[in-house]
Amino acid sequence: MQPVPRWAYRLAHAIPFFVLPSSLWRIGLVFGSSMGMIDETGQEMYVHGFGPKLYVVGLSLFSEALALTSLGLVQRWGEIVPRWIPLIGGRPVPPYAAIIPATLGGLSLIALWTYAMHGAYTDSALNFTSTPWQYLMVGSYSFLHLWGPSLLLLTWAYHRRRKSHAGANAREVGRTASTV
Repeated sequence: MQPVPRWAYRLAHAIPFFVLPSSLWRIGLVFGSSMGMIDETGQEMYVHGFGPKLYVVGLSLFSEALALTSLGLVQRWGEIVPRWIPLIGGRPVPPYAAIIPATLGGLSLIALWTYAMHGAYTDSALNFTSTPWQYLMVGSYSFLHLWGPSLLLLTWAYHRRRKSHAGANAREVGRTASTV
């Protein structure tokens, strides 16, 4: 099997850091900061109550965990199911079981962040107490635009690596069958 390209390994490890600034920005809301956001009346907006705060923390943890799954495209557990998983542990991961969800995920992330951030870039989505607060939010979320394309690049590298491995296995089986 071909080794993981160095750029792919580094990119997979960078993806969680693309998600981290937005997660940290949201966590600021949980700890009582308005992060400069104001409502229509000019009053600062805060996250109140246990449920909404739990949601914000959960969203941040979920997005980070989802970003960490990109490591499967460059790690052994993305090729062989870890042995500790019941029933399927130790079996090879069918390449398309990773390629299809990763491709759909990358395309979905591109669509999501293009749509979600359009208002922030056109200055029509949220109101802030000052321009620096607005720049902080937009800057924190802008890194998310790198997540989708990066995931697609990693998926492409994974596909190439696994495809060449599958082709080598098929050639080996063919050689073995012709010598028998």
